[in-house]
Amino acid sequence: MTTHTLTGALIEEQAARTLATAALTAAGVPGDDAEQVAGALVDTSLRGIDTHGLRLLGQYLDELSSGVADARARITVVRDKGAGLLLDADGALGVLAGLAAARHAAERAARFGVAAVGVRASNHFGAASVYTRRLARKGLVGLAVTSAASRVAPFGGVEPLFGTNPISVAAGSDEREFVLDMATSQVCFGEIKQRRTEGRRLDRGWATDATGRPTEAPDMAHALSPLGGYKGQGLAMAVTLLGAVLTGMPPDWRLSQVGAGTAGRDRQVGHFVLAIDPAAFAGEEQFTAGLAELLDTVRTAPRAGQEPVLAPGDPQLAHERRRRAAGIPLDDGTARRLAVLADRLGVPGPVTGPEREEASAK
Repeated sequence: MTTHTLTGALIEEQAARTLATAALTAAGVPGDDAEQVAGALVDTSLRGIDTHGLRLLGQYLDELSSGVADARARITVVRDKGAGLLLDADGALGVLAGLAAARHAAERAARFGVAAVGVRASNHFGAASVYTRRLARKGLVGLAVTSAASRVAPFGGVEPLFGTNPISVAAGSDEREFVLDMATSQVCFGEIKQRRTEGRRLDRGWATDATGRPTEAPDMAHALSPLGGYKGQGLAMAVTLLGAVLTGMPPDWRLSQVGAGTAGRDRQVGHFVLAIDPAAFAGEEQFTAGLAELLDTVRTAPRAGQEPVLAPGDPQLAHERRRRAAGIPLDDGTARRLAVLADRLGVPGPVTGPEREEASAK
């Protein structure tokens, strides 16, 4: 058995795709489905969204093992109004449900100019931008939201009621790509857990304690704070409206956390994906020109300091370029789990800097 040194561990992009695909296949996920889920996780890690990338592979494997997620689920259309569809995920991995929603949305938007797809009976679907970027690369404007187990207290409240409830909007591709992917909380709960592990204090405004007062002590964090106070709470409620109420799924405060679901039962997560065809509005050519002007104007805006003005998605694009060349850095917990999986499956896994240089030279 290979022993991996995990301090400063990295994993190469292709090794990550091979490992994640092999692990999901071994868990019973059909080959093509396994590749799609692996691709979504690796692409997310490449873009620097580590909380929703390879770090989730172990959790997804646990959900498959416990039956929270069904490796052989059949995703079906249960309501069809032409430009509006409702899918039943049948307990599938949420990534597969989200990708199915994006495919249906793209097909219907090509016919109707706009299409909305809701998903019920699903599980955690990772980064929302996975689905909006797929729509954007087809020349569409994509929007995606999902319900999520409660972590965020309403503004002025004490108990968590809402999930981190992400919103993603994307359009364009390559250098002319707009990708907004944001939580409606100040920070994701994974960052709180990471600060606990590292013994580091929280940033001011991230969380509140059991009495509803702001706290910077990670062990005292009882609830996350909404982004922008009551405005962030409003956005979180809007996501719950679209992701849960509209799809007939339970609200956030009735959902189980990732890794804490009931064995043999999906987590009842709901998703909502919207696709808009610019050809039905300003027209493809005018939309493309307008998007380019929007992005270029923002990116060339006068700087207040040394750092450039950025458009949504620019930091993630920079991460992707670096990580494709240098590999994906891993936290210790993720590196350990991936190393165990790699050894068991007989495929390349995480490496340290010197190991990577030796592997690259071969």
